Amino acid sequence: MKRMMGRKTAFVAVAVLLLAAGTLVLYGFRDNDSDYFLKINKSIDIFGRVYREVTMNYVENIDPQKFMESGIDGLLGTLDPYTNFINETEGDEVELITSGKYGGVGVTIGLRDGKITILTVMEGYSAQRQGIQPGDRILSIDGSALDGLKPDNVRALTRGEPGSEVRLKIERDGEPKPLDFVLVREEIQLHNISYAGYLDSGIGYARIDRFSRGAGDELRLAIKNMRLKGELKGFVLDLRDNPGGLLDVAVDVVEKFAPKGSLVVTTRGRRSENDKQFFVTEEPLIPDVPLVVLVNRNSASASEIVAGAIQDLDRGVILGTRTFGKGLVQTITPLGYNTQLKITTAKYYTPSGRCIQEIDYQHRNGNGVFVATPDSLRRTFKTAGGRKVLELGGIQPDSVIGEQLHSTIYAELLRKSLFLRFAGKTAHEFPALPSWSDDTLLLRFRAFLDGQHFAYQSESEGKLKDLRDAVASSKNSEAILADLDNVGKMLETLKGDDFHLHGSELLRALRIELSGRYKGEEGRIEASFEHDTQLLAAKGLLLNSKEYRRRLHAN
Repeated sequence: MKRMMGRKTAFVAVAVLLLAAGTLVLYGFRDNDSDYFLKINKSIDIFGRVYREVTMNYVENIDPQKFMESGIDGLLGTLDPYTNFINETEGDEVELITSGKYGGVGVTIGLRDGKITILTVMEGYSAQRQGIQPGDRILSIDGSALDGLKPDNVRALTRGEPGSEVRLKIERDGEPKPLDFVLVREEIQLHNISYAGYLDSGIGYARIDRFSRGAGDELRLAIKNMRLKGELKGFVLDLRDNPGGLLDVAVDVVEKFAPKGSLVVTTRGRRSENDKQFFVTEEPLIPDVPLVVLVNRNSASASEIVAGAIQDLDRGVILGTRTFGKGLVQTITPLGYNTQLKITTAKYYTPSGRCIQEIDYQHRNGNGVFVATPDSLRRTFKTAGGRKVLELGGIQPDSVIGEQLHSTIYAELLRKSLFLRFAGKTAHEFPALPSWSDDTLLLRFRAFLDGQHFAYQSESEGKLKDLRDAVASSKNSEAILADLDNVGKMLETLKGDDFHLHGSELLRALRIELSGRYKGEEGRIEASFEHDTQLLAAKGLLLNSKEYRRRLHAN
């Protein structure tokens, strides 16, 4: 009887959602084609009948809620990847996007060498107070093993109502047995700006990691604090790896730099209420200070609104690599039963009138794959000063500076979390950051790796293996395989030199990780400045006024 009641309740919920969807359409549009509304009502009726018949009569019991969500996911899966149904358990993600707050224990996690690993511990929250350390590996949460779970799934387990408890079983290097922790969830307030301060020579710097509520206020405070310490001769706004956030917050950030009254972004959608223009409504804090905005392939959405506006208004130089190319705007609508719908309702356009969306999700090629528009078909627009800029495909920087490529040995050390684990071992042995020379640090790291029995396959070895597998399937391959075996031995010998060949790259990673362990996130960021080629290029450009002006001149 209880099972039947559950089914009825779920069906009522689905019916309400379907009827609500129909109501929204009827109120939202006034299309002349009556067949359109007939198709909507007909489809809703068929969908509801299919759901009812299957849930009531299928040979096996079906979870009505999961079945409903599968149907919704199937519908939305025909659209763009940003239109999503948000169920009851995913509401925290919306809160995090909009306010930067969530209930958690104060850790960031990632997958390292196949294990869920604590990457950073936030100061002042339960995890830090109870003694959780970077490099700890989570074995279970509330008694449930994490085998096969992805980081997103694990984050959902650690988050919850502030004041509730969560139990973690931790594996830690140097400890013979797993450690048990009982942590209390608290309201975690994420800062949008992870670092702000002077580099040198009067160059200010701010790294914005996200555009949740309050980012503009944080930037305003950061700029004011810098100006209290000295004259700002240039400013670097770092939006690399920033996935975006709220559109109005992006406008608020632009307002700190652009002239009052400037158009920042325009949105246009199917419904007239989604057609809006956003302008700078306040006097800028630093209207004339030379500005460089750093971007990369992971700069998306609100980051691209900021970069596009700064570029189109000729307010600063965009430097780095082409951005992600997300020019779509989402709106979150409550559906009832603590569920929500995040739906793409508009596209946004930079001040010059261009849309930077890269992929057209309404069209696929012959193989059913979404494709990007080639550069040859992208239209040209002009900035306020007459410089040519292209639509679609993200924001193309005014100064293209590629990111540093990493060696195979570096990638394997990072994947296996060995930089992190070495920093943890060092912090356990030394209460203060040791002032080791480069040679001493590398020797200690090499000894640590020997103790960990570190081994990896070089890129050349991987290609040789593929070649060997291809040859092995052919006839009379013995002689060729013997030669390939000799080549493999030579590559193994050469691989022994990789540690010294890439020593400077490994040293940079070690210095950054050790600084992060002893000095926190700000220390980690500061340690990265010295070898950040894009940041160094930005600083050099700001110190060269002639070259800076040339970059902003009409092309």
